[in-house]
Amino acid sequence: MASAILNGGSSLKSSSQACGFNETDSLPGVFVVTGAILAHDSLTYGEGHIPQVVPTVEELNPPRTGPKNLPTLVDLLDDENDDKKKPRLVIVGAGWGAMGVLKTLNPGDYEVVVVADSTFNQFTPLLPSAAVGTVGARSLIESVRKLLLPLRGSFVFGKALDVVMNERLLEVEVPATPEGDKKRIYVPYDKLIIAVGSVSATHGVTGLENCFQLKTIEDAQKIRRRIIDNVEIASLPTATPEERKRLLSFVICGGGPTGVEVAAEISDLVHEDLVRYFPKLCAQELSITIIQSRDHILNTYSESISQYAEKRFEREKVNVITNARVKEVTPKSVKYTVKDPETGKTVEHEIPTEFTLWSTGIAMNPFTQRVTDLLPNQVHKKAIVVDAHMRVVGAPLGTVYCIGDASTIETSLMPYLLDLIEKADINHDEKIDRNEWDVLVKEVKRRVPMASTHLEKVNDIFKCYDTDADDALSFNELTKALEGVSKKITTLPATAQVASQQGKYLGKKFTLLAKQAKTLHANGIPDDDDEAYCGPFQYKHLGSLAYIGNAAVFDLPGYSFTGGLAAMYAWRSVYWSEQVSFRTRALLMVDWIIRGLFGRDLSRL
Repeated sequence: MASAILNGGSSLKSSSQACGFNETDSLPGVFVVTGAILAHDSLTYGEGHIPQVVPTVEELNPPRTGPKNLPTLVDLLDDENDDKKKPRLVIVGAGWGAMGVLKTLNPGDYEVVVVADSTFNQFTPLLPSAAVGTVGARSLIESVRKLLLPLRGSFVFGKALDVVMNERLLEVEVPATPEGDKKRIYVPYDKLIIAVGSVSATHGVTGLENCFQLKTIEDAQKIRRRIIDNVEIASLPTATPEERKRLLSFVICGGGPTGVEVAAEISDLVHEDLVRYFPKLCAQELSITIIQSRDHILNTYSESISQYAEKRFEREKVNVITNARVKEVTPKSVKYTVKDPETGKTVEHEIPTEFTLWSTGIAMNPFTQRVTDLLPNQVHKKAIVVDAHMRVVGAPLGTVYCIGDASTIETSLMPYLLDLIEKADINHDEKIDRNEWDVLVKEVKRRVPMASTHLEKVNDIFKCYDTDADDALSFNELTKALEGVSKKITTLPATAQVASQQGKYLGKKFTLLAKQAKTLHANGIPDDDDEAYCGPFQYKHLGSLAYIGNAAVFDLPGYSFTGGLAAMYAWRSVYWSEQVSFRTRALLMVDWIIRGLFGRDLSRL
């Protein structure tokens, strides 16, 4: 035996020499790698110097001010205490809108303070992937403090509750210490940006406490645990047939991008990983169902994309129920209704399940609701109404802004009616002739860019509302014309793309304001007059995309694109490039490689 081993070793040695390899050939590479590691460690793990900075009295014991006499954070402990007093920009939230602002602000122009109830930013488009273990939760988050570092900004860990606009104070509830209760503080601001996002709409459905949602990374982790638990319990011989059917039934309420992507990710998990360990359960018992209230899933995309997604789900045996309304969700079932096409009567159905995801529409965040309650002009039921400059309607000009899902841009032209007449009525005859109509249309496009696409055929609109054919629009005729245009303007969708663009717009605007502040003051122009130094927000739709199970769909301006692996890699590339840091890009790439080589981790943590 020993001689065989020795002979084998000699033969291996002779083989390596025959191939041109020698033990000494690899020595330089080993030395280079070892030297690089040692150099990295010497730079990374050295003893850090902690500067001896003495906190001020106001930092340790904030003064009490405001209507509720709360501690007021005039100075913050994590502030670098610059001698130069800068305007304080407070951002509520740490989502897409807030990140858009931080990316485009010029360092040093403002004292930036982010207030959020989460210490990290999360990449929400890939939450469905995290919910089944395709990517790790840590790969989708980045510390807010780290993102604030280039701006030397500060972070307040807490939840915004109220705002005192006349004193420019934001009321924040901060977490309790282990021994005490939650406390409230005031955070003063010069400019306030509300970017708190939204919550899921209930639509009057009862039993939503029995549903999962997918808004945060914590939601994704809960979903992942439940999926693993259901499959493991269903595989036990103690589970009855009825229990097994419920445990292996996954129901998604809502056929929008989030619902479709969750269904696709669960389907991938079943066909690529679970089937290896639970082949009988996956083949006979497991089911995935999407309940959609419209005619098609992905109804905001082109019809061809909706049909492609439905056909692919049909091949993957994902059940899609359309034109259905969820009535009630219980711990063990989902009840929904559909209209019988023959009789026209409403028929109720029930799906046994112990996993229900609710992903249908948005509603106001509690802080958003509080802001609308404070302002009489706020009548929208789902968001804060802002003008084209992202200023909150009814709030003091130039102080309070709102972006993302928490906001909706005002589409009515009626608030501008009198100003438009004053601007366009050149001859002051209280009528708008054709030449003045052209001036008025230009002014409308400047103030409300969203109306531009509905004002292309200006002569036809003029002729349509010139009912007395006197080649001029009276006050009543002009009012009806602007009302007609207003009804055609649609609100922007509540997407990450919109929030990001709005955030970048405000970041660039405030950077421009900082550069031109002295010039504005020298000319007697107040810095709260946004129109004096910056144009309104203009949204540019770059397209929509969705993952549908080892395939992806792209709904781009002018054309649509669907496909298999090639489209999926394009989908991954887009999201990879949108990451907020190089760290998350690296982790995301590693996660995709690990999933491809070893599959998803089915451990429950």
